[in-house]
This record gives sequence, structure tokens and C-alpha cells, in this order.
Amino acid sequence: MKILVACEESQAVTKQLRAKGHEAFSCDLLPCSGGHPEWHFQKSVWDVIDMGWDMMIAHPPCTYLAVSGARWLYNKDGSKNEERWKNQAEALDFVRKLMDAPIDKIAIENPISVISTHIRKPDQIVHPYMFGDKASKSTCLWLKNLPLLTPTDIVEKGEYKEWVCSKTGRKKRQATWYYEALLKAKTPEERRTLRSKTFEGIAKAMADQWT
Repeated sequence: MKILVACEESQAVTKQLRAKGHEAFSCDLLPCSGGHPEWHFQKSVWDVIDMGWDMMIAHPPCTYLAVSGARWLYNKDGSKNEERWKNQAEALDFVRKLMDAPIDKIAIENPISVISTHIRKPDQIVHPYMFGDKASKSTCLWLKNLPLLTPTDIVEKGEYKEWVCSKTGRKKRQATWYYEALLKAKTPEERRTLRSKTFEGIAKAMADQWT
């Protein structure tokens, strides 16, 4: 199959698809970090969308879609953050265009997000611990002509870390994998990349079950 993995610089899914013999390519505005630039389009997804793909797996940026960022929609005085609302509208429009792309099989992946309320609810929500990785991370899937993923290896849900935010003084509770990722990140861009990682078990299940 000829498969486009849109908005993916890590090549986590692309490499699993390649391992099964498929002609898979990642596409992102960023250079790939997966080690295979020969399988990567560093350009807009719309520049390659019409290249005759059999399937697309897309990971649209969640910065303005995730419900965890809803607090930024309003300023401290209660007024609307007009720029944030504009960014959210543009992000939703991007998702709609991905869903309507001229490709037979499509999967859109995102965390718990406003896609559910503004477009439609996901067909499925999975976690890494359902596929052999000891971690909790709600992963929503919107599917077109693709089956629901079947769990392959249900393991422990992983540990959580409690800590106190130095800025607000509030206690927070986060999955340990995410807390450790935040410690490693030096810039907001690195935090976004680590936060949006695709776990190996889910990537392998996508490659095995959708092809």
C-alpha cells in the first residue's frame, strides 16, 4: 500500500509500516527525527495530498485542539483571547480538510480535544497500555473505512507523579512518562514533540491491523 503519515516528524508509524513492506512516507514542516529522510516530505501536507495514496494516518498538531489548553481561550479579566480562538478555528478547519481528503482510508489521531464537540466524537479511544506500553495517554481515533484497533497486550497502566507547580503553587498529577518528558525538554517546541509521541505498541498495531 502507498501510505501517507501526515504531521509526523518522529517517523514512529512510518517505520512500522515500512517494516511490513509498505510504501509509507512521513510528512511534516519539520525535518524528520526518525533517521530516514528518504521517507520524509518536509513540506505542507497539501503539497502531497494528491499523490495517489491508499491510506493516510494523520496526527494534526494538538496545540490549539487539546481540551487541556482551553484555559488559554480567555484572558485573566474574563475577556476572549481573540488570537487563541482564531488559532483554534484554523486548527479545526485543518482537521476537517484532512477528514475530507480524497483518500479511501483515513485515520485522524489526537488527544481528548475539541474535535469531539465541533466536528464529531471519535470512533475509538485507546491507551498505550492496551498495546504493551506501561503508560496512560488518551488517544482518540477518527476513522474512515478502517476497523477499530484491537488491543494486543494489555499491561499495567503505568505510574503517576505528583508535584507542585512552582508558578501557581498547585499540586499536579501527571503520568510519569509525561512528567519525565517535561524534565528533558528545554524549549516549548521540544515539550510539544515529546507530548505528542506515538508509542511503539500503538504504531505497530496501526501497521498490523490497518494494512
